[in-house]
Amino acid sequence: MSPFLQALPEPVAAARGVRLLLWRDDLVSPELPGNKARKLKYNLLEARRLGHGRLLTFGGAYSNHLAAVAAAGRLHGFATVGLVRGEAAGAPNPTLARCATDGMALHYLDRTTYRCRTEPAFLAELQARFGPAYLLPEGGTNALALIGMAELATEIRQQVAFDALAVAVGTGGTLAGLLTGLRGPEKVVGVAALKNGGFLKDDIDALTREATGQIFGKYMLAKDYHFGGYAKYSADLLAFIRQFEERHGVLLDPIYTGKLLFGVLDLIGQGYFPPGSTVVAVHTGGLQAWAGWHARFGERR
Repeated sequence: MSPFLQALPEPVAAARGVRLLLWRDDLVSPELPGNKARKLKYNLLEARRLGHGRLLTFGGAYSNHLAAVAAAGRLHGFATVGLVRGEAAGAPNPTLARCATDGMALHYLDRTTYRCRTEPAFLAELQARFGPAYLLPEGGTNALALIGMAELATEIRQQVAFDALAVAVGTGGTLAGLLTGLRGPEKVVGVAALKNGGFLKDDIDALTREATGQIFGKYMLAKDYHFGGYAKYSADLLAFIRQFEERHGVLLDPIYTGKLLFGVLDLIGQGYFPPGSTVVAVHTGGLQAWAGWHARFGERR
């Protein structure tokens, strides 16, 4: 078995006749782990092709995406600019401190201004202010990002035959990319990390249509495992993350992968996956979130 595949011998899976595996994308590239590296891969190549030496992007104060872009800039020789949602408040949190250490210039936007981040006039203003830059959307999700995520579906298929991939959903880019990489009967199950995530279906369909000209029906969006919303949590979620690490030696994060595995195990228990199924959950990284989480909430896993 691949070093990036790990069996998860969970009693509920055994009882339902489901083979549950974990793909450790958090281990594939230690300095730039998980789905963010895959989303950035072809964007970085395009930035280089267009002659850009600077990347400009957007994110919240605890954004995995900002952290990834800053790391990518350091590793691949790009200057980076991060437009952060919200006002600066004292010393930067651990996520933003890491971004600054990696060379990212951080600038704060009030929430009203931040909402303009996709408007052409505002983007032109940013180009004039910061100089020519390759623009990356919030979360890193665009058509080029889907190409990188499609490669993950191929990599997993080369290692194991599966019936379903399961992934956490924020912007929908990871799920959309996996869909474009499937060429058989396999399906994708997405566990939404934010509340009221029904709109994500339209976003996912728009992404696959932009990238491939097609809409794919082979996915299900689970919307009941958000624990109150994006970056929200409960004692039950934190206890689940602790217990999962004790059982399997794998640390999950409280924003995405903790909710993913909680949801997948609950769906297995409900009989969503037929007996005999092989389900591969994808650990997309994001563990840098713990430092910011502790600083923000004071909670320990």
